[in-house]
Order: sequence, then structure tokens, then C-alpha cells
Amino acid sequence: MFLSVVIPTYNRLPILQKCLQALEHQRLEAPISGYEVVLVDDGSTDDTVAWLQREGARFPHVRLIQQDHGGPAEGRNRGVEHARGDVIVFIDSDLVVTADFLLSHARRLQQSWADRGNRLSFTYGAVINTANFEHPTQEPHKLRDLSWAYFATGNVAIDRAVLEQSGLFDTRFRLYGWEDLELGERLRRMGVVLVRCPEAVGYHWHPALSLDQVPRLIEVERQRAKMGLVFYRKHPTRRVRFIIQFTPLHLLLWELLTLGGLLNERSLRPLLAWLIRRGQPGLAMELLRLPLNRIGVRVLYAEARAAGLS
Repeated sequence: MFLSVVIPTYNRLPILQKCLQALEHQRLEAPISGYEVVLVDDGSTDDTVAWLQREGARFPHVRLIQQDHGGPAEGRNRGVEHARGDVIVFIDSDLVVTADFLLSHARRLQQSWADRGNRLSFTYGAVINTANFEHPTQEPHKLRDLSWAYFATGNVAIDRAVLEQSGLFDTRFRLYGWEDLELGERLRRMGVVLVRCPEAVGYHWHPALSLDQVPRLIEVERQRAKMGLVFYRKHPTRRVRFIIQFTPLHLLLWELLTLGGLLNERSLRPLLAWLIRRGQPGLAMELLRLPLNRIGVRVLYAEARAAGLS
């Protein structure tokens, strides 16, 4: 089994360095015959390309592919196009993996194929969120790290032929969000089964919340809402409505939890600042999710009305 790890990246050089270093220290045993890392730079404007060109000798498994900025869907498709492996592993460029990461995916995939008698399955590893940049792998597993998403490309492995049969990622998802779960809907309809692989651990780094991040987080929610509508137009089902929060229940829920918008990013700012000063940025982020969810749902409904879909 030869594995191709496909990673799109955009202006994430500091954590990307840790990501690539971890991938150079993988334990190789059967059924792995070899692996490569296909890094797709999505038009980064930082030092990513120049750094890798300077330091490439330190990363013999890495092949750099460059493209104009087109988003992660286009980047992952380009990575698959250039990949040599019969198994594709998707991770994000802010994920730091353990030494048994690839081996765990490979063994669980092989066992699944043998049990099922076909290759219609993919493995889904564990993602542990951390703000510890210096030592990301020291973060303990937390309840909020659990995910019920289907085919979230932060940490999955799949047979290449099955992936290509699905049609790969829809490049209309050019903004943030949903391109991987939309592909997951197509895989589900093909009868492709999710196989949990908790031994394949990746530590997803993101900086601790600071107040200057709030405008960007709001913009992300607006982008997610717009891409959610792309998702729903492709799959106009009740299931997708619930996934993207396009239901009256969600509209009512976030109105109630924010007291009709009284709890918003402005009114919560003093409390968020206090929690951050007290060393509780994680709790501050959970609190901020209330108005962020309200923003996202309201933008989604506004976009739907404009498109005549509500």
C-alpha cells in the first residue's frame, strides 16, 4: 500500500513546518510499502514556497505543487491529480500527527477491506484541538474534540479509485466551509462506509482566542453560510438542512440563546476580554459561538431568500 498525503496550504508556514516535520517521522511497517506528501500551495503570500525550496532536502517525502489561490477544494483535487498513491490521506496544514499516524490508517483500512470484501470505506482519525504551538501533541483529548461529521478532510484516508469514482471535490466551494461534507454526501450515496480510526491521531493547532480575531471569525461564518447554500442546492434534503442549520428550529434556537441578538460580539466583548485575561480563551470561544451561530444562520436565510429558496 502506497499512501499519498494530500495537504492544501495557504499562508500557514509556522504550523506547516511542524506538520511536515511530523510526517517525515512515520513508522513504516506492513501494509505500507511507502508514502509521499503532496503539498499544494494555494497561492500563499507568505514565505511558504521560498522556505520549502530552501529546506527541501530536509523533507524527502514532500513534493510541492503550486496553484493560484483557488481554495481548498481545488487544491485537494490538484493534489490527487499529482498523487502516486493507491490510497489518499487528507489532512490540513495545521495538523501535527503522531509517528503511527499513517500506519494506523493503513492497518484499519486493510482490515475494513478484508471484512467487507470491497474497498467502499474510509478511515476517519482523531482530531485533538490545541492552542499549544510549541508542544501541540501534549494536548489531552477533550469531550469537545469529538466530531460526528462525515468525511471531514482534517484526517481521513480512502482508496484512490473510490475517491475518483465519487467525482472529487466540487470547486464551486471557493470560500470557507462544506466542500468536504458535500463530497461525503456523495460517498454516502455510493455506499462508502465511515470507519473510525482513533489510533490515527492529529493535533489541530489554532491560536487561542484574542479579541482582534473576532472580525475574521464573523467573516468565516458569513462565508460558511454562503457555501452552505451551495451545499443545499446540490443536496436539497432534510439531512443537509440540519447539517448547515437551515431550519426554523436553528433560527429559533440561536435567537433564544442570544436573547434576540442582545448577546452579540459587542455586548459580550468585556466578558470575553475578562475570560481571556483569566487564562480561559477556550471558554471565551465557546461563549462567542452563540452570536457567531446566530450570524451564520441569519446570513444563510438572507442568502436563501435572495435566491428564492427559503
